[in-house]
Amino acid sequence: MSRFVGLDIHKHEVEACLIDAQGQVLLRHRFNCSRDGLEDFARRHLLAQDKIALEATSHTWSVVAVLQPFVADVVVSNPLRTKAIAEAKIKTDKVDALVLAQLLRCDFLPSVWRPDPATQRLRRLTGRRASLVSDRTAIKNRLHAVLAERLIPPPVDDLFGSRGLEALGKLNLDEDGRLMIDSDMRLLQAVEQEIALLDALLARLGYAEDRVRLLMTLPGVGLAVAQTLLAALGDIARFKDGDRAASYLGLVPSTRQSGSHSYHGSITKHGSGHARWMLVQAAQHLSKHPGPLGHFFRRLAKKKNRNIAVVATARKLVVIAWHMLTKNEPYRYAQPEPTQTKLATLRIAATGQRKVGGTSKGSPRPEAYGTGRGTRAVPALPQVYEGENLPNATAPGALPDAELRNLQATGSLDFALEIQSPRRKPRAPKAPLQAATSEGELTCS
Repeated sequence: MSRFVGLDIHKHEVEACLIDAQGQVLLRHRFNCSRDGLEDFARRHLLAQDKIALEATSHTWSVVAVLQPFVADVVVSNPLRTKAIAEAKIKTDKVDALVLAQLLRCDFLPSVWRPDPATQRLRRLTGRRASLVSDRTAIKNRLHAVLAERLIPPPVDDLFGSRGLEALGKLNLDEDGRLMIDSDMRLLQAVEQEIALLDALLARLGYAEDRVRLLMTLPGVGLAVAQTLLAALGDIARFKDGDRAASYLGLVPSTRQSGSHSYHGSITKHGSGHARWMLVQAAQHLSKHPGPLGHFFRRLAKKKNRNIAVVATARKLVVIAWHMLTKNEPYRYAQPEPTQTKLATLRIAATGQRKVGGTSKGSPRPEAYGTGRGTRAVPALPQVYEGENLPNATAPGALPDAELRNLQATGSLDFALEIQSPRRKPRAPKAPLQAATSEGELTCS
């Protein structure tokens, strides 16, 4: 007969409550939250048919990995939903452990999805990178603050480029100011090195994962956004549709309804705040996109405001990502040039492989040859996907009628047809050269 164990986990200790099938308490025990403590508790008190319940915390999955071999099942609950079901006026560790055990016995425990080892690793690495980027931002803000406190304007526009850092090192400052500047510059260098090492590892992992490269075909979505989204969603098959995936990330409006009154407010902000923030940043780049996503953004920004348009577009990115991952198909309306650049940058960072460019031997000369008007080749989107070993996207001729009507209504059909064929576009004109010094040196104006 199964027994049920509730574990109230803390950083250093665990409160355990063991009950039988009738809900009678058989054991209460408190022990250290360490690998040795967990294994000792499991060997002394648990049976193979027992079931364990615990709430999701920062080290939950490490605890699950230790206890899983000793019992029939380990269920991890959603703390917010568990609290809504079993709120008590008296809250102690013993009460919490008993509540978890009783909810598990009655099959009322709201569980969470258990990520596989690859997803757990990706979550750790992307979370680590986010923390390092936050540290870098804090250091840069402190450097700006030191200058602002002394009424010193930044010596160059790009304060953290090579020229800017060199200028910071040469500034004439008081003793305390020089100490703080030098200290933060050393910290900045160390954090930049750590980010570079982590980026190299994430690039190798991302290039080996087809789903990452699929998501990178979305406009505005780079390697960091794609990996963060995959880490948050995990197995895409657990979502019935894209709307549920967007709801999981808290990108849907909150709703309050009573009788005939219904109020839709701001987004729920459930799920991973880091993934939601990254998606919002990706959506910021879509205001000028010539495809359907850009039209959606501009129409909503004109009707509502930019902030609402950004969040709504972030939600649409998640819905489209769900369709892409489910159908194993890249984005159909990506701009070939930026998409090719993103994918090539990832390939070079991960493998060092560079593909030979230029016009192939025997190709005819471009129409602008000899006219003085420079042009450059723009590949077709199918060529970009084939060159990076990605699946083919559905061509406009094979699209459903409803999607074709939507392209016509948004004015995106011409763009969708244009990206299917290679073409040439004029190069940006070069700035004229002017004499800079009497010695005859030339600079770009």
